[in-house]
Amino acid sequence: MPALLWKNPEGGYAGRLIDAAGLKEKAIGGAMISPKHANFIVNTGKSSASDIVALMDLAIFKVKEVFNIQLISEIKVVGKE
Repeated sequence: MPALLWKNPEGGYAGRLIDAAGLKEKAIGGAMISPKHANFIVNTGKSSASDIVALMDLAIFKVKEVFNIQLISEIKVVGKE
């Protein structure tokens, strides 16, 4: 079972914020924000770790820009790309 990527902020849901920021189905390389639930990233076939990290960074940036809410990652990215 995949893990949620971001913690839900107080009083809200990370997936809803990402969706409302217009990022549902946004893709970078082979990684895409899920069309079913925006708090997941799916591999469309040839996703690299850097594709996933770039998409996570975009979601964090866009939600902060649109809603002034800082998303906090549920996962820890380790190692070099």
